[in-house]
Amino acid sequence: MTHARGHLLMTADAVGGVWQYATDLARALTHHGWRTTLAHLGPLPSDEQRASLADEPDIDLIETGLPLDWLTEDEGEIARSAEALAKIARERRVDLVQLNAAPLAGVARFPVPVVTVSHSCIATWWAAVKPEPLASEFFWRTALVGAGLRASDRVVTPSGAFADATMDAYQLKQRPLVVHNGRPLITRPSFAMHDFCFTAGRLWDKAKNVATLDRVAGRLAVPFRAAGALQGPNGEAAATLAHLHALGRVDEDQIGRWLGSRPVFLSAALYEPFGLAVLEAAAAGCPLVLSDISTFRELWDGAATFVAANDDRAFAEIADTIVGDAGLRLALGEAARERATRYTPAAMAAGMSAIYASLGLKPVINRTLSVAGKAAA
Repeated sequence: MTHARGHLLMTADAVGGVWQYATDLARALTHHGWRTTLAHLGPLPSDEQRASLADEPDIDLIETGLPLDWLTEDEGEIARSAEALAKIARERRVDLVQLNAAPLAGVARFPVPVVTVSHSCIATWWAAVKPEPLASEFFWRTALVGAGLRASDRVVTPSGAFADATMDAYQLKQRPLVVHNGRPLITRPSFAMHDFCFTAGRLWDKAKNVATLDRVAGRLAVPFRAAGALQGPNGEAAATLAHLHALGRVDEDQIGRWLGSRPVFLSAALYEPFGLAVLEAAAAGCPLVLSDISTFRELWDGAATFVAANDDRAFAEIADTIVGDAGLRLALGEAARERATRYTPAAMAAGMSAIYASLGLKPVINRTLSVAGKAAA
């Protein structure tokens, strides 16, 4: 048995992939001597999300009631949230704070080193999605992000492509460190492949380019199903879908069952700092057809087929070809699954633990030997 001796305070939210990232990382960090207090921000987690942590003795979930930074209306709200988190850090006597929201790092004084992991931001999102310059109403937000990144003891991004974009957007003197996200491999399915296409994610987010996927669905010879929310907590909603079969929010087990049928997984994203949904599909052995953006090239080159993000005709033609050729479909699925073995929670935790150690934080790990182990010793 391993007893965690270092104490980490890490922020999380239940809106997008950060929840999965934070909980996977917290579990894997126990093997490096860390116990984690998860400070939840924003809309409440679901009962399923809460239950997933019920049997994790080294993870303590606090539902703070504090807002998400990108759902706030002014700097004052963000400052109050950061101060509340700093108070939690002092009261819990943590050794390290990991913020998964950069603006929080620059508006409060934390009692311990701060590692900021930037998963997304308005400046890089806007540059990828919008043709016009950033609207002035967001200037205060980008200023807070930049200040937070510069105030952090370490800055981390989930891909090299996003590290470069972040460095350019905020004129950082040092390139952020890169630790790829990770997800567990899905157990190989014992049932047959089914002929359909699939996508998943925040369908309301314009960066996911769901309008193109809807046009793809209209061209396909097989069904095209999409899992994920159609409306975001900020009121933004996906365009009306004419062809795509929207499943709405589905839980992790349901996603696993859909992916277990090894559909062809499509993403036409215009912007993706990493892409956990793609990784989950690859881990299940789904062939990948992805938009040709720098992040996907970095992570999946040689293990996916790439298409110009708005070329619905090409997406449909390639997807239909893969569905109709069982040998090709299996080969592409196996290539994706093999690549997915690089991006695991264990690898992610090792990378983050090394960054914590670079700050002089190396928790003592007390390993209790089993009876058999003691006899062998």
